[in-house]
Amino acid sequence: MARYLVTGGAGFIGSYVAQALVDRGDDVVVLDDLSGGYASRVPAGGALVVGSVTDADTVEDVFKSFQFDGVFHLAAFAAEGISHAVKRLNYTSNVIGSVNVINEAIKGKVGFFGFASSVAVYGSGTTPMREDDIPVAADSYGNAKLTVEKELAITMRMQGLPYFAMRMHNVYGEWQNMRDPYRNAVAIFLNQIMRGEPITVYGDGQQVRAFTYVQDIAGTFLKAADNPNAWGTVFNVGSSTTSTVLNLAEKVRSAMGLPDHPIVHLPEREEVKVAFTDSSRARSTFGDWQDTPLVDGVARTAAWAKTQGPAELYTQIELEIPHTEPSDWVSWIKGRLNTGGE
Repeated sequence: MARYLVTGGAGFIGSYVAQALVDRGDDVVVLDDLSGGYASRVPAGGALVVGSVTDADTVEDVFKSFQFDGVFHLAAFAAEGISHAVKRLNYTSNVIGSVNVINEAIKGKVGFFGFASSVAVYGSGTTPMREDDIPVAADSYGNAKLTVEKELAITMRMQGLPYFAMRMHNVYGEWQNMRDPYRNAVAIFLNQIMRGEPITVYGDGQQVRAFTYVQDIAGTFLKAADNPNAWGTVFNVGSSTTSTVLNLAEKVRSAMGLPDHPIVHLPEREEVKVAFTDSSRARSTFGDWQDTPLVDGVARTAAWAKTQGPAELYTQIELEIPHTEPSDWVSWIKGRLNTGGE
C-alpha cells in the first residue's frame, strides 16, 4: 500500500484528491491548518495533522513520522484579487510554505511532487492560454504560483525530485468554502442568495472565465502521479467551455429557484478580463474527460449548498498595505463583514 501526503487535504480540491486516493486503497496523511477546510472533509481512514505548511518544524515532523511515496501539495492562500495588498501572507503561504514541503520531500526521497498551480500564472495572456506561452503573472498570487513552478523545475534538475504542476482555473463544486467573502464566485453567489443579499458582480459582468466542476479534474492529479512521462511538466486543467461572470450569476440564481433574484453591479475592479486555457495537453496525456455543463454543475452545487444553509462570513485576511483601487471593493467587502451583510 502506497502512502501519500496531501497538504490542504481538508480543503476544497485537496479533499477530493485525498478521497480519491483512499477510494483506490492508498494510505493518506493530510496536513491542513483548517483555516479554510474542515476536519470532517478528511476521508475515513486518512490521518489528519493539524498544522501549517508555513511552519517548517511542523512539516519536518510530519515527514519524520511517515515515509511518503509521493506528495500532493494543494495547501495555499488563493485570492488573486487581493494578493497584492497582502504580500507577506501571499508569499509566505504560497512560496515559503511550498519550499518547506519541497525541502522535506527531497530529504524524504519521495517519488514525486504534485503541485496545484493556477491559470493566474499567465496574467492577461492570449487566449486560450497554452503551456508553451511565456507566462507573465498579473498579480502577486500568480507570481507566487509561477515562482514555485520554477523552483520545482530547478529542484528536479539539480536534486532529482520529479514534479508535475496542474494549472487549474475557476474550480467550483460541492464543499467549496462559502464563508470566504473574497474568492470563489459560485460559492459567494450561493451564499449571497441564502443570506438574502443581492448577487454582486464587478463592472458589467462580462469577464470571461471557464468555470470547472471539481469532480471533472480532481482525478488528473492521480493520473499524473501514476505516469512518470508526465513528470517535469505543467498542465492546464480546466473546462473547455467559457462563460461570463454575469451568465454564471444568472445560472446560480436559477439553480436556487430564484430566477429573478436581484443582481447588483459594483464598480469595475482591476482584473484579468479574459482567462481560459487550452487543456489539450492534459487531455491527451491522461485521457479526455467530459466537462460537466455549467448548468448541471451549478445545480449540483446549489443542491448541496441548500443542505448547508447560509454561512456566516469569515476571513483571517488583514490588509498589510493600504488598498488603492479606485473601486475600493475591498472596503465594501469589509463593510459586509462588519455589518453581517446588511
